[in-house]
Formats: sequence, C-alpha cells, structure tokens
Amino acid sequence: MSRMQLQSADVRGSRGLFLSLDARNVFLKKEGAASFFKMAATIDNSNAAQANRKKHLGIPEAAFVEDVDTFMKQPGNETADAVLRKLDEQYQKYKYMELNLSQKKLRLKNQIPQITQTLEILRHMQKKKDTTEPMETHFLLADNVYCHATVPPTDKVCLWLGANVMLEYDIDEAQALLEKNLSTASRNLETLMEDLDFLRDQFTTIEVNMARVYNWDVKRRSKENLLKSTEMS
Repeated sequence: MSRMQLQSADVRGSRGLFLSLDARNVFLKKEGAASFFKMAATIDNSNAAQANRKKHLGIPEAAFVEDVDTFMKQPGNETADAVLRKLDEQYQKYKYMELNLSQKKLRLKNQIPQITQTLEILRHMQKKKDTTEPMETHFLLADNVYCHATVPPTDKVCLWLGANVMLEYDIDEAQALLEKNLSTASRNLETLMEDLDFLRDQFTTIEVNMARVYNWDVKRRSKENLLKSTEMS
C-alpha cells in the first residue's frame, strides 16, 4: 500500500450566506460633525436591520396578532375556523422547515468529527513524511472491518470528495482544504442553530395567535348566545 486513503466529510449542500454592503461617503458643508455622526448612525442602523432580515433568508417571520378584532376584519378572515386553518397550515410549513434544517444539522454534526479526525491524521503524516521509518496503521475495509497496513513515508494523500470521487493532494494542500471545509461546516452549523432558534420563536408566535383567535371566537359565541337568550326571554 503506497499511500494512505483518508476520508473527508462532504460539506456540499450546506448553506452559506454572504452580505455585501456598499460603502457610503457623506460630505456635509453646513450641518457640522453632529449631523454627520447622526446620519452615520442612521445608516449603520439601517444596514443592521437589513442584515437581520437577510439572516434567516427563506424563513418568513410570523406576525403577532395584537388586535384580534382588527385582524378578524381583514379580507379572508371571515370566520375563526378559516383563520385557524390558515394558521395551522403556516405552523405545518414551519414544522417542515424545522425537519429539513434538523436533518442538515445532523449531517454537519456527523461531518465535523470526521474532518477533525482526518486533519489529525494528516498532521501525524506531516511529521513522518521526512523520515525513513514506515508508519503502521489500520484502514477501513467495510463496516467494523479493518486491515493492518505498513505505509512508507509519503507526501501524497487521497481524499474522498463525495459522489465516488477521490483526488490526490499534497499533504499541505489536503490540510488546507480540510481546514477550509472544517471552518465552513462549523460556520454553517452555527447558522443552522440560529435558524432553528428563529423557527422555535415562530412556533410560539403561531401558537399564541391560534389561542388568541380561538378565545376571541369563544367570547363572540358567548355574547351571541347571551343575546339570543335575552331576546327569547
């Protein structure tokens, strides 16, 4: 066996978001420094708000129903049952998004340890590549099946890139690639965790909205029944 085959995690399909904000130069003749800093703060706040909106791109934010009476007068909200059905549909869409994000999170949590382990092996091979002493190792043949091998000093490794594709790299190049993949995977995992937290907030908002609409309908029916009883008496 002339070279060791190392497996790297495939981080394709994980989502990354890059925000590009244009620089703005503001020149004021008469307003003075105070106006300049006030405008700069306004621009910063606007950019921060824009970044926050794009942070959870693709996940709509659930609007909290503050005034149920006004909300029920809006077009399409003729009955409480119709509104509750729409809210439940929205809730199920959020659940579907949560399922997809949870699956991506699981894949990333499995990939990160694989990348980390492969990097440790590469660092060990870097120490051995300038020596004449061969390296004793075991490589995976199948699930839970390993084979003993003696690997001579080498400066080349083969990395699995996914989709049955393997490429040969110098050890330094392989380490740089895996470090980049590890950084990307860790950043994407952090983003997914934030998106899942955001989704949980939307669950709470929808649940509260459904409870408020349901209670509003109960009170409405109680008033109608009371009026009918009064008229009959």
